[in-house]
Amino acid sequence: MRLLLFLSRVAFICNLFFLLSMILIWNNFIKDEATVSTIIIIGYVMALFIFNPIVNVFYITILSLRKKLFDVVPKWLVMTNFVFLLLQLTYFIFLLNDTLPA
Repeated sequence: MRLLLFLSRVAFICNLFFLLSMILIWNNFIKDEATVSTIIIIGYVMALFIFNPIVNVFYITILSLRKKLFDVVPKWLVMTNFVFLLLQLTYFIFLLNDTLPA
């Protein structure tokens, strides 16, 4: 269960990078290309496709087995990761699959 706490924290950090990479789309205030590419890789790939979905699947699995999730992972962290998952799904569905010209 301590592994879930660690993965939840990593997912939270990746979610913050996802938020930063969304901000970088509209206003690129970081001039170093290597830093921007690292932020985008952590934000999009690690948060959107790897850590956040896996952590939320673990949350649902633990809650469905009627085990006590909130004794191991703080409630705010679970809710924050879930809200970021909803934000990422909305972003993925509506903004990445946009067919209208810019």
